[in-house]
Amino acid sequence: MTEFPYRGVTDLRHERGGFDVIGDVHGCCDELEDLLGRLGYEIAWHGAGGRRAVTVTPPRDRRAVFVGDLVDRGPRSPDVLRIVMSMHRAGAALAVPGNHDHKLHRWLDGRVKHLSHGLDRTVQQLQTESPEFHASLTPFLESLPPFVWLDGGRLAVAHAGILDHMLTAPLSGAIRRFCIFGDTDGQVDANGLAIRFDWTPRYGGESEVVYGHTPVAQPERRGRTLCIDTGCCFGGALTALRWPQMEIISVPARATYWQAARAPGLPPPRPGAPA
Repeated sequence: MTEFPYRGVTDLRHERGGFDVIGDVHGCCDELEDLLGRLGYEIAWHGAGGRRAVTVTPPRDRRAVFVGDLVDRGPRSPDVLRIVMSMHRAGAALAVPGNHDHKLHRWLDGRVKHLSHGLDRTVQQLQTESPEFHASLTPFLESLPPFVWLDGGRLAVAHAGILDHMLTAPLSGAIRRFCIFGDTDGQVDANGLAIRFDWTPRYGGESEVVYGHTPVAQPERRGRTLCIDTGCCFGGALTALRWPQMEIISVPARATYWQAARAPGLPPPRPGAPA
């Protein structure tokens, strides 16, 4: 099994906006429904229990783009997956995988035994879901591209970020890893979390890069990059960027679902990394 199987098309420059780029949901489905409603999407649930389904109707000429980390930590990861998969099938949304989605994929493939950092909650919530729902998850996750390049090249979306040369380079495992995990060196901190470095000083492209992965108290711009993970699962907010209007829309978290192990904010650059 390929470590990073995500094989969706990355070069979507022919796809034009408007787009609503949505930050890390982390199983916070109530807030996702609140945010989609604020953005003008209509949500209709059908059926009951593990076999229920959902239809999401987007506003005219708009599509959602999810930056990944759909699951873990929040109370309704399966319903978040239902919404995103339904929108994805209908052409109402694009999505890229986050590191938590990647870990879910590895668990589904039998390669994760230790359930940590919220995956335990997702697995518990999946216990009441139908076999058909379980069977739908792996094909969906594997169909996602590690990043998407949109709107004539003016917009790029990747979960943890991307460097400009990666947009046009042949897709490799290293690029997939960077898009999912960011700039890391394999070391972990005292909480068992990967040590991250700020890659944004090394980004020199013309595309606007919108990403999540590292929670910030408010959407944070550095150069031509914008982080929109505002820590919904930690009691912060769920945030979207309306493109090309460059309008930020946020809804507050209804509760604190998970205690943050480190303070919000983008990390420092890698020591000695070229600017």
